[in-house]
Amino acid sequence: MSLMPRVVIVHRRTEYEELLATHGTRGQAAFFLSSRGRDIAELEERHRLTQQAIETAAAAIPVEWRRGSVERGDVSRFLFAPDDLVVVVGQDGLVANVAKYLEGQPVIGIDPEPGRNVGALVAHAARDLPDLLRATDQVTEHTMVRATLDDGQRLLALNEIYVGHPSHQTARYELRTPDTLAEPQASSGVIVATGTGATGWCRSVSLERASQLPLPSPTEPRLLWFVREAWPSPATGTALTEGQLVDAELHLTIASDRLVAFGDGIEADSLTLTWGQTVRIGRAETALRLVA
Repeated sequence: MSLMPRVVIVHRRTEYEELLATHGTRGQAAFFLSSRGRDIAELEERHRLTQQAIETAAAAIPVEWRRGSVERGDVSRFLFAPDDLVVVVGQDGLVANVAKYLEGQPVIGIDPEPGRNVGALVAHAARDLPDLLRATDQVTEHTMVRATLDDGQRLLALNEIYVGHPSHQTARYELRTPDTLAEPQASSGVIVATGTGATGWCRSVSLERASQLPLPSPTEPRLLWFVREAWPSPATGTALTEGQLVDAELHLTIASDRLVAFGDGIEADSLTLTWGQTVRIGRAETALRLVA
C-alpha cells in the first residue's frame, strides 16, 4: 500500500520571537523597541498573523495525510522526500531560501500578511490551502541558476548568484563568455540572475547602467549577467560587463587570494574560491515548481 502524501510546512521565526530570544522577556523587548521609537504591539500583531496562518495551514492538511514542519534555520539539515508537498508560510524570500534544497517538489507559498509582502512567490492565503493541496499538478516552473566549481562543489539559487570578495574589496578574475571572449577584470563582483531575481538586485543594476538587455520572466530559461563597477587598468578591462545566457555558461577563473560565491543574498551559505579555480555559472537543471 502506498503512503499518504506528506505536507511539510516551512516557516521562520518572527521578529517578535527573535526579540524575545535576545532580550529574555516581553517587557525588556518592549523597552528596547521604545528607546528606538517603535511599539512592540506592531510586532505582536504580525506574530499573531503568522501563527494564525501556520495553524490554519496545518488544520487544512487531511487527517490521513502525513505531515512535517521545519524552521528556516534547520532547512539545510532537513531531509525532503521526493513526493513531499512543501508549504512555505512567510515572505517571498523564504521560498527562495527553500528552493535550493528541493528537487522538483511542488511548493505552495502562503502569505501570512497580505498587503505587506510583494506576493510574487507567496501568492495564496492559508484558507485556500485545501484546494491547493489537490491542485499540485498545476505548477509554474521558475528557472534557477547554478554555480559549479572545478572540484565538483555546486550552489543553487532562485534569484541570483554573486561572485566577489567576501568583504566587498576588489575581486580579480578572468571572465570568459559563451562565445569564448575573455578578459581579465577587477571589479566589485559579478551577478548572474534569473527572471525571478530580475525584480530585485538585477533590476537595480540594469536600471543604474541603463542596460538595453530585456529582463527575463521567471519562467524563461534565459539568465542575465552583470559585472559591477569594472575597473580599467593596464592589466584589466571593461569591455565585457553584461550579457545573457541561454543554455550556456559564464566562466570565471579566480585571480585573488579568496573570493566567494553565494546565492539569494545568503552569505553564510557560500562557496570559497581560490587562486586558479574556475567557477561555471549557468541555468540549473532543476527548477522551482510553484503551485499556481
